[in-house]
Amino acid sequence: MSYPKRTAALASAAALAGSVVLLAAPAAHADVVDVNYRCQTPIGVKSAVSPIDMTGVRSGSGYKITMSWQKGVSSSPVELGKGAMTPSATVRLGGADTGTLAVSGPANAAAIPANTPIKISDLSGTYTPRKSGKVTFTPGTLVIKALGTTTTCTPANSPGPGLTLQVTAPGGSSSSSSSGGSPSGGQLPQTGPDDSAIALGTLGGTVLLAGTAGALWLTRRGQTAHR
Repeated sequence: MSYPKRTAALASAAALAGSVVLLAAPAAHADVVDVNYRCQTPIGVKSAVSPIDMTGVRSGSGYKITMSWQKGVSSSPVELGKGAMTPSATVRLGGADTGTLAVSGPANAAAIPANTPIKISDLSGTYTPRKSGKVTFTPGTLVIKALGTTTTCTPANSPGPGLTLQVTAPGGSSSSSSSGGSPSGGQLPQTGPDDSAIALGTLGGTVLLAGTAGALWLTRRGQTAHR
């Protein structure tokens, strides 16, 4: 094979290697889940179904988890003035970690008319991993406090996880466990979902630069040999 052809082949292989590394970058997986809430209100039991979207982003040594309600739940027989209603909720952990995460949000920014589904503001909380691996986040109990009363809404349909994240415990390493499973014994260094893509992208660029450098060296060597 001539040196120009060999140079082109090496450059193509390096570029391909970089692309493969980029494609292998892990990412967070989220599903909008329908939650059928059964709400115990001061005036009796009410039910409402709301799709919930969950997101997770790296925040310091942990991850900021946010729940977003796409429809209102429950209602009040009287108008709730601005700032009269305060929501909070729990998120169930699964996979490589267990337990619950508390999330909260601001009070209602505008008055809520009587007998109108209550729109819940986005609720957020910071999750600090105790174990490394893939962790699932599932909507749990919703609590609405308003006018001195408390309404507790629990999922009646056993919703599935709304978010799956590959996490790394502070000072630890990430396991190779699959989603929904327990962490395995073998562990490999792993960053969070956002940092992983950046780290792997950098690695891909390094592979490409190394391939290009090798190609230039072979080209110069070939030119020297022909002199």
